[in-house]
Amino acid sequence: MAATASTTTSSADAAQLPLPWMANLFFSLLSFLAHAVIMVAHPSRGPLCFLRRLCNTNLLFFYASSPISSSSLVDPDAVKGDGWAEAPKAVPSRPQLTWKTRLFVSLVSLIADAVRRPDGTVRRYLSRFDLTVAPNPEPVRGVRTADVTVDPDRGLWFRLFLPDAAGSGGTSTKLPVVVFFHGGGFAFLSPSSLAYDAACRRICRNTGAAIVSVNYRLSPEHRCPAPYVDGLDVLRFLHTGARPCGGDQLLVRRFFEVADLSSCFLAGDSAGGNIAHHVARRWIAAGESPARGGVALAGLVAIQPYFGGEGRVESEIRLSGVPLVNTERTDWFWKAFLPEGADRDHEAANPEASVEGLEEGFPPAMVVVGGFDPLQDWQRRYYEGLKGKGKEARLVEYPAAIHAFYVFPELKGSAALVEELRGFIHRCRRRGHPAAVP
Repeated sequence: MAATASTTTSSADAAQLPLPWMANLFFSLLSFLAHAVIMVAHPSRGPLCFLRRLCNTNLLFFYASSPISSSSLVDPDAVKGDGWAEAPKAVPSRPQLTWKTRLFVSLVSLIADAVRRPDGTVRRYLSRFDLTVAPNPEPVRGVRTADVTVDPDRGLWFRLFLPDAAGSGGTSTKLPVVVFFHGGGFAFLSPSSLAYDAACRRICRNTGAAIVSVNYRLSPEHRCPAPYVDGLDVLRFLHTGARPCGGDQLLVRRFFEVADLSSCFLAGDSAGGNIAHHVARRWIAAGESPARGGVALAGLVAIQPYFGGEGRVESEIRLSGVPLVNTERTDWFWKAFLPEGADRDHEAANPEASVEGLEEGFPPAMVVVGGFDPLQDWQRRYYEGLKGKGKEARLVEYPAAIHAFYVFPELKGSAALVEELRGFIHRCRRRGHPAAVP
């Protein structure tokens, strides 16, 4: 199924600004200080390692500071599905980012490198850089939130997002449910992270769905299959209507009153897209007894899902210098997440292995790919694997999008993706196509 997407681009959006030279100088200095602190704290890493990593980081900031020529400001939302409906439009040679977004992704990349240790462990004390947001049962931007505990012993909980009208009792209309898994390389972030709280809030507000954002256990402390198990247990929690702990009880009660669990969608971006796929497989394979009002999977949304393999695909080589994702980081994340002794061709990572023996009841899927995402070739292989197994799949491509582009509402394509998601949910519900567990 070919996909199309478009957005209306304002002149303000089109006017991309170069990074101010003082900001570039500031972040280069910050890079030097951060790596100097790491070397002092861990002298065994040596000055050569320090200089190499510093050089890599400064190259990143050189990328961040380089302006985009006006000739490259073209429509980035020409989308390719199974085939081109028309000749493809030109895309810029570099991602079109505002200078504020460039600053942010550069800083995130720096922090990600500082937190990771070569031995596969992480410096959790640096988690203070993860800005978080508390839940609020009062409406904020039209959405009410509450944190619900599933299993306190393993820190399993989810953040619930309800549209204001549903949360206040102003409507009894049944809402689709999106069980969402955040990104972060399986190792970082949470539903309370500022970026993901804001993203889920936008999805809730613009799709009218109730969002269940899962706080799964992180690697390397909890390796594969821990997040898959956590996701499955959240579905069981919803399926049985278990008595929740914590959170605003009135809001939680309203959720169970208005939630249409027979229209349950699994969604996630990056590592979360990988988790959503594997949770869907486990849920169907588990064969939970159907219950009236219980969970049935209506669809899967994999936003730039995190897949890989032992070989290098062309997009990984060609896009080695783009922000957020590169082969050094992805290799580290796989090493920290996969079972001890496993390589990247493990079924958790390799898209071909991930769809082997795909269950009969696997739901319709929407796979989102970005043209400046080094993982895009793996993501297309995942899509092609689903189609090859006879599953319904929709490919949506944003040729000028970086990895995780949709969490930046100022970027072109972000709003278009939320609209695509709204349409996908609506179509699946209208057709009444829940993949009920056998």
